[in-house]
Parts: sequence; C-alpha cells; structure tokens
Amino acid sequence: MTTNARRLLTEPEIEVESPENESDAFKDVLSPDALDFLVELDALTAVEADKRREAGNGFDGTWVAHPDVVAVAAKEFDLVLGKEPNQISRQRDDVTVSAQRLLDVGATEGKISEGGLRNNVNVGFQYLSYGLRGRGAAAINNLIEYAATAEICRMQIWQWIHHSALLVDGRPVTRELVRNVLNEEMARIEEAIGQETWSRSRPKESRPHFEAVALSEEPPEFLTLGAYEDLEPTT
Repeated sequence: MTTNARRLLTEPEIEVESPENESDAFKDVLSPDALDFLVELDALTAVEADKRREAGNGFDGTWVAHPDVVAVAAKEFDLVLGKEPNQISRQRDDVTVSAQRLLDVGATEGKISEGGLRNNVNVGFQYLSYGLRGRGAAAINNLIEYAATAEICRMQIWQWIHHSALLVDGRPVTRELVRNVLNEEMARIEEAIGQETWSRSRPKESRPHFEAVALSEEPPEFLTLGAYEDLEPTT
C-alpha cells in the first residue's frame, strides 16, 4: 500500500487502491521498537521509503511521530533538496487536482478482507483502552496510533455495517460478526500481553465504549466523548 492522501495530490494519474487494513495508510507514523531490532529495521525501512516518495513528489518537509526517525526523514529530503530551502521552482504542472477526483470513492477498487476488519477492531478497541488510562497516543502493533486512526477504524466498521458491505469471502459485515471478531481479538491481546497487564488495561470498560462508537445505530460524533466519564483519575 503506497497510495495516501498526499500522493493523490501530487501525481497526475495513479491507480487508487483501498488498503487491506486501515493502518497501511499511516505507515509514515511507524514507531521503531528499541527492544526488537527486526521490528525497528522494518519500521525504519518503511519510513525511509515513505519519506523518499514525499520528497520525490515535491514536498518541502514532513512530520514524524518519533524522534528516532528524524534523521531518516531528513536524509531523504536532503537528497532531493540539496542546498535549496524548498521545491517552489518545481510547480508540478503535470498534476491536475479536482474536487470530483478527490470525492470519487467509486474509483477505489479495494476489497474488504477479514484481516482489515480484524485490524480495525483490534486498533479501535486497544486505542480506547489506552485512552481510558489517559494516553492520547498509543503504540499498537508497532505503529503509533492517535485518535484520528481509531476514528477511521470505528467509522469504517460502522459504514460497512450500515451499507451491508461484504467481505472478500462473501460474508456480510454485521454487528454479530464484529462482536465475534472482537471476542477473538480480545483473547489474542490478552494472550500476547499476559493476564497481569490485561487486567490493568480495563477491558471490561473498553469493550462497551468500543461497541457504542462502532456498532450503535447512530454513531457518536467523536469516539472518546462517552469515555471521558470513565477516565482514570490523575494524581
């Protein structure tokens, strides 16, 4: 998955591809895990490729989610900019952006996979768990996730249910299916982090909040609104 919003604005004609899982669209926020060299290497390689695309598409700068990747990002922009402060001279007259093109959802040919559904459930649930413990940013599956990511996860689920979308295997996305997936993902998370950490993660409170924002008839305007009353008190 190499298509993101910035690239849509800088390339004249590209084939738009829906990500199998939502987090693929946010690979520029990969967080290196200092305790796992292989994870770190993979994360840095992904960030390097992403920043190379951005610099090559004409951007003057970028953002990173972790100080450890500043040097990686700066290197790619330095290679393109050289001694110039910006790329204003590169006007990209070959690119034509219109409102119609940006709103042409039908041009996306991606399919909804079970893996994509599972990722949305997993990330949405875990983010609310972190949020209830006062964390606005969370390291989930080697990615740094923010409220915006969790918003997309839960609203994709809601939209799929609302429009009776089908998985690639033909199964409709229903509330029952999402609840079953949530059961399995919660069990998987508990096994991965251990009972002690799991019990501190407030799963009993996190689940109803996730179901409220993803499975309700009318979704709340913002996913954290209902969770504020259950925030852990700060000292």
